[in-house]
Amino acid sequence: MTSPAPRSLFQRLWGNPYLLLVLAVSFWAGNAIIGRAVHGVVPPVGMAFFRWIGASLIILPFAWPHLKRDWAVAASGWPWLAVLAACGIGAFNTFLYIGLQYTQAINSLLMQSAIPVLIVVLSFVIFRQRISAFQGIGTLVSLTGVLLIITAGHPERLMALDLNRGDLWVLAAVAAYAVYSVFLQKRPAIHPLGFVALTFVIGTVMLAPFAAWETWGSGRAMDWGHPYTWMAVGYVSVFPSIFSYLCFNRGVELLGANTAGLFIHLNPLFGSLLAIVFLGETFALHHGLGMALILGGIFLANRRAKARRG
Repeated sequence: MTSPAPRSLFQRLWGNPYLLLVLAVSFWAGNAIIGRAVHGVVPPVGMAFFRWIGASLIILPFAWPHLKRDWAVAASGWPWLAVLAACGIGAFNTFLYIGLQYTQAINSLLMQSAIPVLIVVLSFVIFRQRISAFQGIGTLVSLTGVLLIITAGHPERLMALDLNRGDLWVLAAVAAYAVYSVFLQKRPAIHPLGFVALTFVIGTVMLAPFAAWETWGSGRAMDWGHPYTWMAVGYVSVFPSIFSYLCFNRGVELLGANTAGLFIHLNPLFGSLLAIVFLGETFALHHGLGMALILGGIFLANRRAKARRG
């Protein structure tokens, strides 16, 4: 018999979109750092392919009872499942890992900060969803905080960024995830575990021919004898995959894509904090100011969202 206390705790967590979105982005921050750290050891498509194999194998036993119950509904919504799997599973992380083979982390963080803005644009263009003044101001304030952290308080550094082909891949990843976020509202009405399991499996199948080409066509095979390979694939299979996608999808369900997407601005903040903890970097004034602006912008945008729900 399940204890009511843990169930009640889970229900409170599942009903708190702000905490869920913070958790989602905190796990994603580690994804980018690991992707860059192992770019010379782990091939990008292989990284994405085995990431989703691992995530699928872990989540399927938990999702299977829900999939059996919801199969008819899921089958009727297969076109949207295919679109969401292609954009959010197959394309986003693969493009990001390819980009991190060639570009600097600062470039990647800067371009990923465009995701919330692109979500707002696509939501309006596709679904005519407008944003409030609070959401617009909050987005700009939060984006200012992102730029402050990335440039270390020196805006002129933006002009010195050396764009290369890796940046084009990251931009493609940004566009893919924005599309995924906007179209989440079209997902079939099935259990969250069943939904992520299906998108993980479909995305894995989509990646299979590209992983095969990378292994035998380009000669970049996964080096399973290297300890970094196992650690990297193990981390990204669990935290940025299962936990982050469950948390982010639920956040979009509760707040909408425009408001939930704004939390992605926390990515460079968490990335900087991870670099301070694990790489010995120093916490500076621009980190504190950037943190205050990001959190202030999110507060402004979500204050309006709370008022509408109330």
